[in-house]
Formats: sequence, structure tokens, C-alpha cells
Amino acid sequence: MRIGYVRVSTEEQKTERQETVLDVLGVEKVFIDKASGKNVDRPELKKMMDYVREGDTVIVESISRFARSAKDFLELMGRLSEKDVKFISQKEAIDTETPAGRFMMTVFAAVAELERESIRSRQLEGIALAKSLGKYKGRKPISYPEFEQMFAKVQRGEITAASAMRKLGMSKSTWYRKVRESLASKEE
Repeated sequence: MRIGYVRVSTEEQKTERQETVLDVLGVEKVFIDKASGKNVDRPELKKMMDYVREGDTVIVESISRFARSAKDFLELMGRLSEKDVKFISQKEAIDTETPAGRFMMTVFAAVAELERESIRSRQLEGIALAKSLGKYKGRKPISYPEFEQMFAKVQRGEITAASAMRKLGMSKSTWYRKVRESLASKEE
């Protein structure tokens, strides 16, 4: 089955142009969202992703109507691929049924990976510079003033560690790190 997906950003915007393109491409069922493309949390997109099955083809007028970020696009493509669903973007001439289309998907994946790595590299460079200038000290540690009392109760068997973590609002990893620190400081 050929399934279309249409998205405009607001209720006031018209969908006819995209629908006409999909009609020409022989789409049998269309899902239409009137919502921002900032993420994949869109009702009709979710319905479409649940609806598609092996052998179907999802067709969009352009990738920007389907996903606004490379990360979201690749996530959606991965979910379609898992279901053995093909994808066609008319504007960018991507058709995963063809070797050239699959190649373009690989290029998109590589570009997205490069983008992620570049962002991380720039972030680390910025942090290093800020540290060298004395402007970056890292995240301030969260204080748990009642930790020692709670830890003592756990050691005496008055409460469980899980109960102590809940009362302090502390994660399991933080609890056990604090336990190690407390035991180490008592050994010194």
C-alpha cells in the first residue's frame, strides 16, 4: 500500500499542495498533521507509524514535512526499515526501493553522525577554554545534609536503602557513590 504523510505547521496553513503531489504519486491513504515538526510527537505521524506494515511505502512531498532534524529523520527511517517499509521523498528524489535511494540514506546517516560529533567537539573545546579562563567549574554538587543520618539508619537496619533513597530524593547511583565516599572517609 502507498501511504502518504502531510504536515503543515499551523491549523491555518493549507495542505492541498502536498496532497496533490501525493495524489499524482498514487497514494492510497493519507495521514495529515497540522503541528510543528520540531519533534516526532505528532498524532497523525504516530498513527501512520503504527499503521504501516511490511511491503508498504511511505511517501512524502519533502523530508522537511516528515522530520525537521537529521536525528528524528534517521530514527523514523530506522523504525520504517525494521518494519520493511519503503520510503519516498518526492522533492529530494529519495526512494529506498532503489540503490541510489539507499545510498542517499547512507549519506544522510553519515552527515547526521558528523554533525553530532562536530557539536560534541565544539562543546568540549568551549568547556576547555572556559576552564582555562577559570569560568567553568562544572556542575555544582547537590547537597544531601541528611544523608549521614539516613545511612546510619540503613546500617542499623531501621530502614531499607531504597526507602532512604526515596526520602532523600536520590538516585541509586548517587546513593551508592555517597555510601562509598562515607565509608572511605571513615577509614582515613
